[in-house]
Amino acid sequence: MYIFKAGVVGAGAMGAGIAQVITFSGLPVVLKDVDQKALDRGVETIRSIYQRRVEKGKMSPGEMQEKMDLLIPTLSYDEFSDVDIVIEAVPENMELKKKVFAELDKVCPPETIFASNTSALSITEMASATKRPHKVIGMHFFNPAHVMKLVEIIPSAQCDQDTIDTVQNFAQELRKIPVLVKECPGFLVNRLLMPYLNEAVLCLEEGAATAQEIDEAMTAFGWPMGPFTLMDMLGLDICYDVGAYLYSKYGDRMTPAKLFEKLVRAGRLGEKSGAGFYGYGEQTDEPVKQMIKELQASGQVATGTEFSVDRLMMPLLNEAALCVMEEIANVNDIDMACIAGIGMAVRKGGELVRMGPLEYADELGLDVCLKKLEDLAARYGHRFKPVDIWYQKVRAGDLGKKAGRGFREWTV
Repeated sequence: MYIFKAGVVGAGAMGAGIAQVITFSGLPVVLKDVDQKALDRGVETIRSIYQRRVEKGKMSPGEMQEKMDLLIPTLSYDEFSDVDIVIEAVPENMELKKKVFAELDKVCPPETIFASNTSALSITEMASATKRPHKVIGMHFFNPAHVMKLVEIIPSAQCDQDTIDTVQNFAQELRKIPVLVKECPGFLVNRLLMPYLNEAVLCLEEGAATAQEIDEAMTAFGWPMGPFTLMDMLGLDICYDVGAYLYSKYGDRMTPAKLFEKLVRAGRLGEKSGAGFYGYGEQTDEPVKQMIKELQASGQVATGTEFSVDRLMMPLLNEAALCVMEEIANVNDIDMACIAGIGMAVRKGGELVRMGPLEYADELGLDVCLKKLEDLAARYGHRFKPVDIWYQKVRAGDLGKKAGRGFREWTV
Protein backbone atom coordinates (compact mmCIF):
# COMPACT_ATOMS: atom_id res chain seq x y z
CA MET A 1 0.00 0.00 0.00
CA TYR A 2 1.19 3.54 -0.82
CA ILE A 3 0.67 6.67 1.27
CA PHE A 4 -0.61 9.61 -0.79
CA LYS A 5 -2.25 11.68 1.96
CA ALA A 6 -1.84 11.64 5.73
CA GLY A 7 -3.67 12.95 8.77
CA VAL A 8 -2.42 14.00 12.20
CA VAL A 9 -4.74 14.38 15.18
CA GLY A 10 -3.40 16.73 17.85
CA ALA A 11 -1.62 19.99 16.96
CA GLY A 12 0.66 20.19 19.98
CA ALA A 13 4.46 20.17 19.78
CA MET A 14 4.68 16.54 18.61
CA GLY A 15 1.65 16.61 16.31
CA ALA A 16 2.78 19.81 14.61
CA GLY A 17 6.32 18.46 14.31
CA ILE A 18 5.09 15.24 12.69
CA ALA A 19 2.86 17.19 10.28
CA GLN A 20 5.86 19.34 9.29
CA VAL A 21 7.95 16.24 8.59
CA ILE A 22 5.17 14.88 6.34
CA THR A 23 4.81 18.13 4.37
CA PHE A 24 8.59 18.30 4.00
CA SER A 25 8.46 14.90 2.26
CA GLY A 26 6.00 16.40 -0.26
CA LEU A 27 2.78 14.80 0.96
CA PRO A 28 -0.43 16.64 1.89
CA VAL A 29 -1.40 16.33 5.55
CA VAL A 30 -4.56 17.16 7.46
CA LEU A 31 -3.79 18.57 10.93
CA LYS A 32 -6.73 18.40 13.35
CA ASP A 33 -7.27 19.74 16.83
CA VAL A 34 -10.35 20.45 18.95
CA ASP A 35 -9.26 23.99 19.80
CA GLN A 36 -8.72 26.80 17.27
CA LYS A 37 -5.96 28.45 19.32
CA ALA A 38 -4.09 25.15 19.63
CA LEU A 39 -4.51 24.58 15.90
CA ASP A 40 -3.20 28.08 15.11
CA ARG A 41 -0.19 27.48 17.38
CA GLY A 42 0.48 24.20 15.57
CA VAL A 43 0.41 25.91 12.17
CA GLU A 44 2.77 28.61 13.47
CA THR A 45 5.12 25.94 14.83
CA ILE A 46 5.33 24.42 11.35
CA ARG A 47 5.77 27.82 9.73
CA SER A 48 8.59 28.71 12.14
CA ILE A 49 10.46 25.47 11.35
CA TYR A 50 10.34 26.32 7.65
CA GLN A 51 11.16 29.97 8.29
CA ARG A 52 14.39 28.95 10.03
CA ARG A 53 15.31 26.92 6.95
CA VAL A 54 14.69 29.98 4.75
CA GLU A 55 16.83 32.17 7.03
CA LYS A 56 19.66 29.64 6.83
CA GLY A 57 19.49 29.58 3.04
CA LYS A 58 18.31 25.96 2.92
CA MET A 59 14.99 26.83 1.27
CA SER A 60 13.53 29.71 -0.75
CA PRO A 61 10.39 31.57 0.39
CA GLY A 62 8.58 30.06 -2.60
CA GLU A 63 9.56 26.53 -1.61
CA MET A 64 8.43 27.27 1.95
CA GLN A 65 5.02 28.34 0.66
CA GLU A 66 4.74 25.16 -1.43
CA LYS A 67 5.31 23.10 1.74
CA MET A 68 2.83 25.18 3.77
CA ASP A 69 0.23 24.72 1.02
CA LEU A 70 0.37 20.96 1.69
CA LEU A 71 -0.95 21.58 5.23
CA ILE A 72 -4.72 21.36 5.77
CA PRO A 73 -5.59 22.62 9.28
CA THR A 74 -9.07 21.69 10.54
CA LEU A 75 -11.30 21.35 13.60
CA SER A 76 -13.41 18.56 12.07
CA TYR A 77 -12.97 15.09 10.60
CA ASP A 78 -14.40 16.13 7.21
CA GLU A 79 -10.99 16.07 5.51
CA PHE A 80 -10.19 12.52 6.72
CA SER A 81 -12.38 10.71 4.20
CA ASP A 82 -9.48 10.01 1.83
CA VAL A 83 -6.39 9.77 4.05
CA ASP A 84 -4.18 6.67 3.82
CA ILE A 85 -2.72 6.96 7.31
CA VAL A 86 -3.64 8.88 10.46
CA ILE A 87 -1.14 9.49 13.27
CA GLU A 88 -2.69 10.42 16.61
CA ALA A 89 -0.58 12.69 18.80
CA VAL A 90 -3.07 13.60 21.54
CA PRO A 91 -2.09 13.61 25.26
CA GLU A 92 -0.92 10.33 26.85
CA ASN A 93 -4.31 9.16 28.07
CA MET A 94 -5.54 5.74 26.96
CA GLU A 95 -9.25 6.56 27.02
CA LEU A 96 -8.68 9.71 24.96
CA LYS A 97 -6.63 7.81 22.39
CA LYS A 98 -9.27 5.07 22.13
CA LYS A 99 -11.95 7.73 21.68
CA VAL A 100 -9.99 9.34 18.84
CA PHE A 101 -9.52 5.99 17.08
CA ALA A 102 -13.21 5.12 17.50
CA GLU A 103 -14.15 8.47 15.92
CA LEU A 104 -11.68 7.98 13.08
CA ASP A 105 -13.06 4.48 12.49
CA LYS A 106 -16.37 6.03 11.46
CA VAL A 107 -14.98 8.52 8.93
CA CYS A 108 -11.87 6.93 7.39
CA PRO A 109 -11.86 4.34 4.59
CA PRO A 110 -11.47 0.72 5.81
CA GLU A 111 -7.93 0.50 4.42
CA THR A 112 -6.68 3.60 6.31
CA ILE A 113 -3.88 2.81 8.77
CA PHE A 114 -4.22 4.14 12.32
CA ALA A 115 -0.88 4.94 13.97
CA SER A 116 -0.26 6.18 17.51
CA ASN A 117 2.63 8.38 18.56
CA THR A 118 2.36 7.14 22.16
CA SER A 119 5.70 6.72 23.92
CA ALA A 120 4.58 3.83 26.15
CA LEU A 121 0.86 2.94 26.10
CA SER A 122 -0.49 -0.34 24.71
CA ILE A 123 -1.09 -0.28 20.95
CA THR A 124 -3.14 -3.47 21.20
CA GLU A 125 -5.53 -1.86 23.68
CA MET A 126 -5.97 1.13 21.36
CA ALA A 127 -6.66 -1.25 18.47
CA SER A 128 -9.51 -2.80 20.46
CA ALA A 129 -11.46 0.47 20.08
CA THR A 130 -11.57 0.02 16.29
CA LYS A 131 -13.03 -2.40 13.75
CA ARG A 132 -9.60 -2.61 12.08
CA PRO A 133 -7.13 -3.94 14.71
CA HIS A 134 -5.03 -5.36 11.84
CA LYS A 135 -4.45 -1.76 10.64
CA VAL A 136 -3.38 -0.27 14.01
CA ILE A 137 0.29 0.30 14.80
CA GLY A 138 2.59 2.42 16.94
CA MET A 139 4.69 5.05 15.20
CA HIS A 140 6.68 6.72 17.96
CA PHE A 141 8.55 9.83 16.80
CA PHE A 142 11.10 11.50 19.07
CA ASN A 143 11.06 15.16 20.06
CA PRO A 144 11.75 17.39 18.16
CA ALA A 145 10.29 15.33 15.30
CA HIS A 146 11.85 17.47 12.55
CA VAL A 147 15.34 16.84 13.98
CA MET A 148 15.32 13.35 15.51
CA LYS A 149 15.82 10.54 12.99
CA LEU A 150 14.48 7.57 14.94
CA VAL A 151 10.91 6.25 14.69
CA GLU A 152 9.91 3.20 16.73
CA ILE A 153 7.43 0.99 14.83
CA ILE A 154 5.27 -1.08 17.21
CA PRO A 155 2.72 -3.48 15.67
CA SER A 156 -0.43 -4.27 17.67
CA ALA A 157 -1.09 -7.95 18.43
CA GLN A 158 -3.34 -8.32 15.35
CA CYS A 159 -1.41 -6.01 13.03
CA ASP A 160 -0.88 -7.52 9.56
CA GLN A 161 2.38 -7.59 7.62
CA ASP A 162 1.17 -5.20 4.92
CA THR A 163 0.55 -2.53 7.57
CA ILE A 164 4.00 -3.08 9.08
CA ASP A 165 5.71 -2.91 5.67
CA THR A 166 3.73 0.18 4.63
CA VAL A 167 4.56 2.09 7.81
CA GLN A 168 8.25 1.16 7.67
CA ASN A 169 8.42 2.37 4.05
CA PHE A 170 6.49 5.52 4.97
CA ALA A 171 8.99 6.29 7.77
CA GLN A 172 11.84 5.93 5.29
CA GLU A 173 10.06 8.26 2.84
CA LEU A 174 9.98 10.77 5.70
CA ARG A 175 13.81 10.38 5.90
CA LYS A 176 13.56 8.64 9.26
CA ILE A 177 15.19 5.48 10.60
CA PRO A 178 12.44 2.96 11.47
CA VAL A 179 13.16 0.38 14.17
CA LEU A 180 10.70 -2.50 14.57
CA VAL A 181 9.86 -3.09 18.24
CA LYS A 182 7.72 -5.80 19.83
CA GLU A 183 5.07 -4.26 22.06
CA CYS A 184 6.10 -3.99 25.71
CA PRO A 185 5.77 -1.25 28.35
CA GLY A 186 8.01 1.66 27.36
CA PHE A 187 8.74 0.02 23.99
CA LEU A 188 12.52 0.15 23.46
CA VAL A 189 14.23 3.51 23.95
CA ASN A 190 12.30 4.67 27.03
CA ARG A 191 12.68 1.22 28.58
CA LEU A 192 16.47 1.42 28.17
CA LEU A 193 16.85 5.11 28.98
CA MET A 194 14.87 5.30 32.24
CA PRO A 195 17.10 2.95 34.32
CA TYR A 196 20.09 5.09 33.27
CA LEU A 197 18.34 8.36 34.17
CA ASN A 198 16.89 6.97 37.40
CA GLU A 199 20.31 5.77 38.56
CA ALA A 200 21.68 9.26 37.99
CA VAL A 201 18.96 10.68 40.28
CA LEU A 202 19.65 7.99 42.91
CA CYS A 203 23.33 9.00 42.88
CA LEU A 204 22.31 12.64 43.33
CA GLU A 205 19.83 12.12 46.16
CA GLU A 206 22.27 9.83 47.98
CA GLY A 207 24.96 12.51 47.87
CA ALA A 208 27.30 10.37 45.76
CA ALA A 209 27.96 13.32 43.41
CA THR A 210 26.43 16.62 42.32
CA ALA A 211 24.30 16.96 39.18
CA GLN A 212 27.08 18.90 37.49
CA GLU A 213 29.72 16.29 38.37
CA ILE A 214 27.53 13.49 36.98
CA ASP A 215 26.70 15.45 33.82
CA GLU A 216 30.37 16.20 33.22
CA ALA A 217 31.35 12.55 33.73
CA MET A 218 28.72 11.28 31.30
CA THR A 219 29.56 13.81 28.57
CA ALA A 220 33.23 12.88 29.02
CA PHE A 221 32.12 9.25 28.50
CA GLY A 222 30.55 10.24 25.18
CA TRP A 223 26.92 11.26 25.69
CA PRO A 224 25.86 14.47 23.85
CA MET A 225 24.54 15.84 27.16
CA GLY A 226 24.47 14.71 30.76
CA PRO A 227 21.42 13.00 32.29
CA PHE A 228 20.28 16.03 34.33
CA THR A 229 20.56 18.41 31.39
CA LEU A 230 18.60 15.87 29.33
CA MET A 231 15.86 15.43 31.95
CA ASP A 232 15.47 19.19 32.37
CA MET A 233 15.06 19.42 28.60
CA LEU A 234 12.59 16.52 28.36
CA GLY A 235 10.50 17.72 31.32
CA LEU A 236 10.67 16.17 34.79
CA ASP A 237 6.91 15.58 34.80
CA ILE A 238 7.29 13.43 31.69
CA CYS A 239 10.29 11.57 33.17
CA TYR A 240 8.35 11.03 36.42
CA ASP A 241 5.25 9.73 34.61
CA VAL A 242 7.25 7.36 32.38
CA GLY A 243 9.25 6.12 35.38
CA ALA A 244 6.10 5.51 37.42
CA TYR A 245 4.50 3.65 34.49
CA LEU A 246 7.54 1.41 33.98
CA TYR A 247 7.65 0.71 37.72
CA SER A 248 3.98 -0.32 37.65
CA LYS A 249 4.72 -2.80 34.85
CA TYR A 250 8.24 -4.08 35.63
CA GLY A 251 8.40 -3.83 39.40
CA ASP A 252 11.31 -3.28 41.76
CA ARG A 253 14.15 -2.86 39.27
CA MET A 254 12.39 0.28 38.00
CA THR A 255 11.63 1.78 41.45
CA PRO A 256 11.75 5.57 40.86
CA ALA A 257 14.13 7.79 42.83
CA LYS A 258 12.21 9.74 45.49
CA LEU A 259 13.61 13.08 44.36
CA PHE A 260 11.53 12.93 41.14
CA GLU A 261 8.23 13.28 42.98
CA LYS A 262 9.54 16.07 45.22
CA LEU A 263 10.69 18.10 42.24
CA VAL A 264 7.46 17.61 40.30
CA ARG A 265 5.31 18.52 43.30
CA ALA A 266 7.39 21.67 43.76
CA GLY A 267 6.70 22.64 40.15
CA ARG A 268 10.33 22.23 39.11
CA LEU A 269 9.60 20.61 35.74
CA GLY A 270 12.79 21.56 33.93
CA GLU A 271 13.55 24.23 31.34
CA LYS A 272 9.88 24.80 30.51
CA SER A 273 9.13 25.93 34.10
CA GLY A 274 12.42 27.78 34.62
CA ALA A 275 13.72 25.27 37.15
CA GLY A 276 14.38 21.55 37.38
CA PHE A 277 17.54 19.88 38.59
CA TYR A 278 19.19 23.13 37.55
CA GLY A 279 17.92 26.70 37.89
CA TYR A 280 17.38 28.89 34.82
CA GLY A 281 17.22 32.67 34.63
CA GLU A 282 16.63 33.95 38.17
CA GLN A 283 16.21 30.44 39.59
CA THR A 284 18.96 28.40 41.31
CA ASP A 285 19.40 24.76 42.35
CA GLU A 286 19.45 25.60 46.07
CA PRO A 287 15.91 24.22 46.61
CA VAL A 288 17.06 20.89 45.12
CA LYS A 289 19.98 20.72 47.55
CA GLN A 290 17.53 21.36 50.39
CA MET A 291 15.25 18.55 49.18
CA ILE A 292 18.22 16.18 49.12
CA LYS A 293 19.17 17.16 52.69
CA GLU A 294 15.61 16.46 53.83
CA LEU A 295 15.52 13.06 52.12
CA GLN A 296 18.85 12.08 53.69
CA ALA A 297 17.92 13.39 57.16
CA SER A 298 14.64 11.43 57.10
CA GLY A 299 16.45 8.18 56.28
CA GLN A 300 14.40 7.74 53.10
CA VAL A 301 17.49 7.40 50.92
CA ALA A 302 20.83 5.65 51.30
CA THR A 303 23.95 7.70 52.05
CA GLY A 304 27.65 6.94 51.82
CA THR A 305 27.32 5.55 48.29
CA GLU A 306 29.64 6.25 45.37
CA PHE A 307 29.01 7.54 41.88
CA SER A 308 30.60 5.85 38.90
CA VAL A 309 29.93 5.83 35.17
CA ASP A 310 29.29 2.08 35.48
CA ARG A 311 26.46 2.73 37.95
CA LEU A 312 24.57 4.53 35.18
CA MET A 313 25.64 2.49 32.17
CA MET A 314 25.27 -1.04 33.53
CA PRO A 315 21.49 -0.86 34.13
CA LEU A 316 21.09 0.33 30.52
CA LEU A 317 23.23 -2.55 29.24
CA ASN A 318 21.38 -5.06 31.42
CA GLU A 319 17.98 -3.89 30.14
CA ALA A 320 19.27 -4.04 26.55
CA ALA A 321 20.41 -7.62 27.15
CA LEU A 322 16.96 -8.47 28.54
CA CYS A 323 15.37 -6.98 25.41
CA VAL A 324 17.51 -9.37 23.33
CA MET A 325 16.27 -12.29 25.46
CA GLU A 326 12.65 -11.18 25.08
CA GLU A 327 13.10 -10.53 21.32
CA ILE A 328 11.82 -6.97 21.72
CA ALA A 329 14.06 -5.95 18.81
CA ASN A 330 17.08 -7.38 17.04
CA VAL A 331 20.62 -6.57 18.19
CA ASN A 332 21.35 -4.12 15.37
CA ASP A 333 18.08 -2.26 15.92
CA ILE A 334 18.62 -1.99 19.68
CA ASP A 335 21.98 -0.35 19.07
CA MET A 336 20.66 1.85 16.26
CA ALA A 337 17.73 3.00 18.42
CA CYS A 338 20.12 4.17 21.14
CA ILE A 339 22.38 5.92 18.64
CA ALA A 340 19.62 7.62 16.62
CA GLY A 341 17.13 8.08 19.47
CA ILE A 342 19.28 9.23 22.39
CA GLY A 343 22.64 9.97 20.77
CA MET A 344 24.64 7.26 22.53
CA ALA A 345 28.35 7.38 21.79
CA VAL A 346 31.55 6.25 23.52
CA ARG A 347 34.81 8.17 23.67
CA LYS A 348 37.71 5.92 22.63
CA GLY A 349 41.21 7.36 22.76
CA GLY A 350 39.90 10.90 22.44
CA GLU A 351 37.68 10.00 19.47
CA LEU A 352 33.89 9.93 19.76
CA VAL A 353 32.48 6.67 18.37
CA ARG A 354 28.74 6.20 17.82
CA MET A 355 28.01 2.96 19.62
CA GLY A 356 24.91 1.32 21.07
CA PRO A 357 24.76 -0.60 24.37
CA LEU A 358 25.24 -4.09 22.93
CA GLU A 359 28.29 -3.14 20.88
CA TYR A 360 29.63 -1.37 23.97
CA ALA A 361 29.13 -4.59 25.95
CA ASP A 362 30.99 -6.52 23.24
CA GLU A 363 33.74 -3.88 23.40
CA LEU A 364 34.11 -4.20 27.18
CA GLY A 365 33.81 -7.98 27.18
CA LEU A 366 30.67 -9.80 28.31
CA ASP A 367 32.57 -11.44 31.16
CA VAL A 368 33.66 -7.97 32.32
CA CYS A 369 30.07 -6.68 32.12
CA LEU A 370 28.83 -9.67 34.10
CA LYS A 371 31.40 -9.05 36.85
CA LYS A 372 30.51 -5.35 37.00
CA LEU A 373 26.80 -6.16 37.34
CA GLU A 374 27.44 -8.75 40.04
CA ASP A 375 29.60 -6.32 42.00
CA LEU A 376 27.00 -3.54 41.70
CA ALA A 377 24.21 -5.94 42.71
CA ALA A 378 26.17 -6.98 45.80
CA ARG A 379 26.59 -3.35 46.78
CA TYR A 380 23.36 -1.66 45.66
CA GLY A 381 20.80 -4.40 45.32
CA HIS A 382 18.54 -6.37 43.03
CA ARG A 383 18.13 -3.75 40.28
CA PHE A 384 21.65 -4.64 39.08
CA LYS A 385 21.04 -8.42 39.04
CA PRO A 386 22.47 -9.71 35.74
CA VAL A 387 19.85 -11.20 33.40
CA ASP A 388 20.41 -14.79 32.27
CA ILE A 389 21.81 -14.07 28.81
CA TRP A 390 25.09 -12.77 30.33
CA TYR A 391 25.69 -16.14 32.00
CA GLN A 392 24.65 -18.08 28.89
CA LYS A 393 27.04 -16.20 26.63
CA VAL A 394 29.95 -16.21 29.07
CA ARG A 395 29.60 -20.00 29.57
CA ALA A 396 29.57 -20.43 25.78
CA GLY A 397 32.74 -18.36 25.45
CA ASP A 398 30.91 -15.59 23.58
CA LEU A 399 32.81 -12.81 25.35
CA GLY A 400 32.54 -10.07 22.73
CA LYS A 401 35.06 -8.60 20.30
CA LYS A 402 38.04 -10.30 21.92
CA ALA A 403 36.45 -13.71 21.27
CA GLY A 404 35.02 -12.94 17.83
CA ARG A 405 31.46 -13.34 19.08
CA GLY A 406 29.29 -11.70 21.71
CA PHE A 407 25.95 -10.12 21.00
CA ARG A 408 27.30 -9.84 17.42
CA GLU A 409 29.86 -11.62 15.28
CA TRP A 410 33.28 -9.91 15.10
CA THR A 411 36.44 -10.47 13.06
CA VAL A 412 39.29 -11.13 15.50
